[in-house]
Amino acid sequence: MKLQPDKFDVQSITGYGPGWVGINTEKVVHSVVVGSRGERLDWNCNRFEDLTAEHFAQLAALAPELVIFGSGQRIRFPQPVWLKPMMAQRVGVETMDTQAACRTYNILAQEGRHVVAALLLEPAA
Repeated sequence: MKLQPDKFDVQSITGYGPGWVGINTEKVVHSVVVGSRGERLDWNCNRFEDLTAEHFAQLAALAPELVIFGSGQRIRFPQPVWLKPMMAQRVGVETMDTQAACRTYNILAQEGRHVVAALLLEPAA
């Protein structure tokens, strides 16, 4: 029994590795926000320590159903105060390492959910 179509009409994350992700046919080497409704923007941060409330307000402005925060090579949680705009809009936020965030984004986007992945891509060591 076939459960999934062969081709999806949403942006897909097609690969990842230390310091990069593949979005459709493009290799991206900087932090990026990707959405299931075609949203795509540079996310101006190179390290977890660079993040501010403004980064998360940018995500809230997209008004998704769910934000998946890929926190880099290991899981690190954003400060609760940074999430206030999303909580006020009843937008869910899930935090995981960036590789897990890529996989989760693909699953939810292919289900037709309005999901945004904020992917922190730290420079490869």
